[in-house]
Formats: sequence, structure tokens, C-alpha cells
Amino acid sequence: MAIIIEAIYEQGVLRLSKPISLPEGSHVEIIVISPQRSEVKNSAQILSEIAALPIEGSTGQDRYPTSLGEDASQK
Repeated sequence: MAIIIEAIYEQGVLRLSKPISLPEGSHVEIIVISPQRSEVKNSAQILSEIAALPIEGSTGQDRYPTSLGEDASQK
């Protein structure tokens, strides 16, 4: 059985956020994943970041040889 449940670490003990159905004395394996704190952005900040992106970017395709071994920039 595998379940995901949140817990709080207090004074060396993990305290579960809600009870789980396990027989008393059961051994379990625990994988600890700390939630990442990400910066909360509002719509204006997100739109501003999108507006700052380049409209067209260079792919550099003219600088790479073609599959025939020719330099595409020499065509």
C-alpha cells in the first residue's frame, strides 16, 4: 500500500495531518519531500515577463552544416 500524506516535523517526531489506517506497531518507509516555496506572482508580473521575451529568436540554422556535409551559409 502506498499513500501520500502531509506531516509536520515537531521535536524530532513527524505528526501526521490526518489519521491513517494501519495496524498498531506497523513498520513503514518514509520518503521526505520538503515543499518548495515558490514566489507567488500576480498576472501583471507574469505578463510583463512574457512581454520581455524576444519575439523571434535566432535558431542559428544557417551556421550548421546540412546533412549532405555542406555549409548552409555558402548556398
